[in-house]
Amino acid sequence: MKIGIDVGGTHTDAVVMRGLEILATHKALTTGDVKQGIVEALDTVMSIANLGAADITAVMIGTTHFTNAVIERKELSETAIIRACLPTGSGIPPMCDWPEDIASCLGNHVYMIKGGHRFDGSEIHALDDKEIGTVLDDLVSKGIESIAIASAFSPINNSHEHYIAALAKAKISGANITVSHEIGRLGVLERENAALLNAALGGLAQSVVSNMKAALVERKIKCPFYVSQNDGTLMSADFIARYPALTFASGPTNSLRGAAVLSKLDNAIVVDIGGTTSDVGVLANGFPRESNSFIDVGGVRTNFRMPDIMAIGLGGGSLVSADGKSVGPSSVGHRLVKEGLVFGGSQLTATDIIVAAGHQDIGEVNKVSGLSGSLVGAASATMHRMIDDAIDKMRPSDEPVPVILVGGGSILITGKLNTASEVYCPEHAGVANAIGAAIAQVGGEVESVVSYDKVKRDKAIQSATQAAREKAIKAGAQEQSLRVLDIEETPLSYMDDNAVRLRIKVIGDLKQDRQS
Repeated sequence: MKIGIDVGGTHTDAVVMRGLEILATHKALTTGDVKQGIVEALDTVMSIANLGAADITAVMIGTTHFTNAVIERKELSETAIIRACLPTGSGIPPMCDWPEDIASCLGNHVYMIKGGHRFDGSEIHALDDKEIGTVLDDLVSKGIESIAIASAFSPINNSHEHYIAALAKAKISGANITVSHEIGRLGVLERENAALLNAALGGLAQSVVSNMKAALVERKIKCPFYVSQNDGTLMSADFIARYPALTFASGPTNSLRGAAVLSKLDNAIVVDIGGTTSDVGVLANGFPRESNSFIDVGGVRTNFRMPDIMAIGLGGGSLVSADGKSVGPSSVGHRLVKEGLVFGGSQLTATDIIVAAGHQDIGEVNKVSGLSGSLVGAASATMHRMIDDAIDKMRPSDEPVPVILVGGGSILITGKLNTASEVYCPEHAGVANAIGAAIAQVGGEVESVVSYDKVKRDKAIQSATQAAREKAIKAGAQEQSLRVLDIEETPLSYMDDNAVRLRIKVIGDLKQDRQS
């Protein structure tokens, strides 16, 4: 038996699953206390399914804690960035395009030193131990323990990052260090930004993981627990403590994976409608289509592995204008149960419109009986048009596509969508994100630049695949279940020797070995 829990900004959802069979579900408003919210979710679904702690083999958790910390500029540690790039890479310094408020939270501790590599893996300049020692002495004097390390073209040659990290660990006991080649892709600015955010979240990650563990201990659940990450796969508690930034888009990703399971469709558009926003994404072979562009996280440009998601301001709590021609982006969010008309409040929301139209029996129906038919009709048409417009921008062609509606706000769509060949709103759609967490697999990914003139293509792919498999096994995958999900080859025309950027991703089932 597996339990999936998704801790969102508005709701905490939970589900118990046996294989792909759903035994119990639960949805409640998110509490300020992480541990207590998880405990209550566990208690509820285990009671419904009549399960004891010994029956649970794994717990999977999705969380928005780290995304919210960046967006709200809260609980971020002072963090230094050491970039090995001189003498050639100083033209655009680290953090030069960061919003001032978040740069100030991290302290603006920027160091550039000699080092780094060229695109062919050769050194730009050798590292200078004395120069590195001066930087580390300065960090010690400032009391800074969170450090991001980036060097030019480190995904091709990471030796300088590892060397600097080793010196930092020896000098600063308990240092929280992120090396950029482990967290981002090619592109030094975006990669070091990703490393900086990850390092700044290190302290919060330790706290969140501790609370998650404490919740399981309190309920005497001794099985392993995992956290879902951006690409729809899982990482262990140890991994999330090291790489908290890899959870940034786990919420929408879980919804897409849950939608695939519930609808039994591997290729479709998924619309996840929540209390404030709707996330529109593309399912490709059962997994979210990844974005090929740089990702903005709280105003910081990064190159994480992230799903291609379009967010629009439409949800169950979205405010509706007096003529119904405008819905959202302002929303009452989790206050819907107090401020919506059907709950005795004074705000006209999207949920009120659906109730007034007779499509749902929520709250006190008589509270919206006085709404005019023209208002209700106009607002309903506006909501459908907003979803149609978002699907149109995300679909791969002009042809109508299958559309899966999930999330608690999926009740807002009651009519035809012009962009959809068929609309699916499966049972348990309201907790698709928790289902996505529960059924998530474990993955490993490797990206490198190779010369097909120097290494035969088959051998390069075989070597990269093996490296990706090793990563997945280390993250908790069952070796026998591993399969290649994606191979991406991008010719690099500006390089010699038939150079190609090679990216390989493998996935596999989670090991079900229980902890003693």
